[in-house]
Amino acid sequence: MADVMLVGHCGPDAIMLRTVVQRAMPGASVELVNDHEALDAALERDVVLLVNRELDGEFTTGRGGIDLIRHLGESSAKAPMLLVSNFEDAQAQAEAAGAMPGFGKSDLYDEATTQRLMDAASRCG
Repeated sequence: MADVMLVGHCGPDAIMLRTVVQRAMPGASVELVNDHEALDAALERDVVLLVNRELDGEFTTGRGGIDLIRHLGESSAKAPMLLVSNFEDAQAQAEAAGAMPGFGKSDLYDEATTQRLMDAASRCG
């Protein structure tokens, strides 16, 4: 089973997302990643990246989550990426940059969110 990295999320959001991920993917390890060093280490494993639209933490690539997705999409990283944002235009930009369809915080408990997480996990390994 793939591990899930919560990229650029604050503590309270990470708690909510961890609950949602563990409900959708029992047994999955969920980790908070808030800097490039931790992200680089995570990318050495089979992981799914849940990227925040506005990055919290110590990231220097671009201005936000969409820029990070674009950067990773242009690199050798093969991890499935999903943007966490309620904004449809941000979701469209993230998909154009290489992300799978993501979800917003208002959709955390929707069946579609569970399915998107499972679809992303199925692309690992």
